[in-house]
Amino acid sequence: MSNRNTLIIALVLIAAAVALSLAVYGRLPQPMASHWDTNDQVNGTISRFWGAFLMPVMALAMLGLFLLIPSIDPLKANIAKFRGFFNNFIVLLMVFFLYVHVLTILWNLGVQSFRMSAALLPAIGLIFILAGLMMRQAKRNFFIGIRTPWTLSSDRVWDETHRVGGPLFIASGALALLGGFLPGDVSYWFVLVPVLASSVFTVVYSYVLWRREQ
Repeated sequence: MSNRNTLIIALVLIAAAVALSLAVYGRLPQPMASHWDTNDQVNGTISRFWGAFLMPVMALAMLGLFLLIPSIDPLKANIAKFRGFFNNFIVLLMVFFLYVHVLTILWNLGVQSFRMSAALLPAIGLIFILAGLMMRQAKRNFFIGIRTPWTLSSDRVWDETHRVGGPLFIASGALALLGGFLPGDVSYWFVLVPVLASSVFTVVYSYVLWRREQ
């Protein structure tokens, strides 16, 4: 996806979130439910204003950061090599923000016939799957990918770590998708355990590769 199309689509998605909040603002409760526990019970609230607009603000901030990264990274030429995958990830993340925002608004409007965990986990799984696919293409840089002292010091260590790490995060995403069909107090383990295990493994693996290279 081109940089221009990425920006246009992302801004349209953020604008849609703001428009939704403005359309229903007067019907939203004060305060709003903003957090759910592992049993899908509300255990956190936020003021109506921030409940209605925090997600679009976060999405806009993330978009600005992601658009800035390719221009300030000392290895920006490497980011250019997988910019299309990176742009796709940006758009998917904006879709994710809008999706979470819609779920939150619906719940606070009284539409509570769905389990929040069952609605969120498949979306989280898709984020990890696309992140894993992007890892397979990512070249050494300081902002995107598995950044350890050892991957950043060697192209070979970077490439091999991401060759292995990409499928691990894709598998973690697939397990998160599966978790959406399980009870809430069990489903979150299908996100936390695979992602944590994949993260720890890739850090250790990058160090082992670096030591071998030395």
